[in-house]
Amino acid sequence: MMTYAEPRAPLPRRRRLWPVFVPSALLLLAAIGWSGFWFYASHEVDAQFKGWQAREAKSGRIYDCSKRDVGGFPFRFEVRCVDPVISLTAQTAQQFATKTPLTAKLSQILAVAQIYDPTRVIAEFTGPVTVGETGQQPFATANWSLGHASAAGLPSLPKRISMEFNDPVVERIVAGVTAPFFSAKHLEWHIRLVEGELNDHPVIESVLRSEGASVQDVHPVLATPFDEAIHVKLRGLNDFAPKPWPERFREIQANGGGIDVTESRIQQGDTIAVAAGTLSLTPSGHLDGQLQMTIAGFEKIVPALGLEKALAEGAPPSNVAPGVSTQDVNKVIDSLDRIIPGLGKVARKNANAGLIAGLNLIGQQTTLEGRPARAITLRFMDGALLLGPLRVAQTPALF
Repeated sequence: MMTYAEPRAPLPRRRRLWPVFVPSALLLLAAIGWSGFWFYASHEVDAQFKGWQAREAKSGRIYDCSKRDVGGFPFRFEVRCVDPVISLTAQTAQQFATKTPLTAKLSQILAVAQIYDPTRVIAEFTGPVTVGETGQQPFATANWSLGHASAAGLPSLPKRISMEFNDPVVERIVAGVTAPFFSAKHLEWHIRLVEGELNDHPVIESVLRSEGASVQDVHPVLATPFDEAIHVKLRGLNDFAPKPWPERFREIQANGGGIDVTESRIQQGDTIAVAAGTLSLTPSGHLDGQLQMTIAGFEKIVPALGLEKALAEGAPPSNVAPGVSTQDVNKVIDSLDRIIPGLGKVARKNANAGLIAGLNLIGQQTTLEGRPARAITLRFMDGALLLGPLRVAQTPALF
């Protein structure tokens, strides 16, 4: 009798595990590779930061940190500078009307760059900041609700730099007591390359804007909040290599360059003034040239600047432009008599009205933003600022 074995059940097929492990292994390798790239790149970022420090040092601005960290893994780079100290050499400090080296101390500077665009850096400043002569007690302090800057291009050759502050406040410190000096709702400054190359005769554009700005204890007219926007171009630079700004202005003067004020607008209450023109530099470093200015609300500027005193009978010629005597100014008022006999005498009894009338003869009637206005010439003569025939201010030398 024959017997038959029961058929065996088929053995289960062994699952291949490599399809499961390969993606994980590739992901692990990618993570290791990315980490290696990030750490290598972060080392380069730190090297670039040191290069930026070296560039700033050549410009007379020395940056130092009590502690510096590089972080931001995995998708960006962060350079954190704790307790930064910024020192200005004596030559650079001249821009702040002092020949003594200055030192500024902040709480922190944080610079951030995205890994996909390392040539664009955004920095955030944490206040307050104190400023003083090196080795001495601070004479000023500043703070803000938000302060940041951005730069495009390599740290050694940036093509654009911007700085913005919300609610900046600057206070003087005298004998340990603080006093207001400057405040604004918003302040920003931009500088960028518009022509040429940074190392070959560049033309640089600079824009300064402020909202609700006021300055105390300088001139009463500056104490009232005002808004301003000033666009200028600098021509005559050999390059934009690291150097203090006084050296740059000296270079502009030597090359016959100048400062083009392409747009300027200042508004204080109902008074609006716009101006444009070209200024050069004298061998002594003072501004020289003229701006074509249009003013709406001109009658409010005259008493605010105190110019009516210049036309008071017997007033000293301290406000009269160089080369223009008090008699010359009086002739302008006397010309009113040729229009209406006796008008000049009446004007002299009201110095403010006389000055306005006299300057109106110099300027031309026009409109500005739909309002009646006067178009006059604002002149700079070796640093003296002249409104018509009157000296209204003396600007400092730029080098």
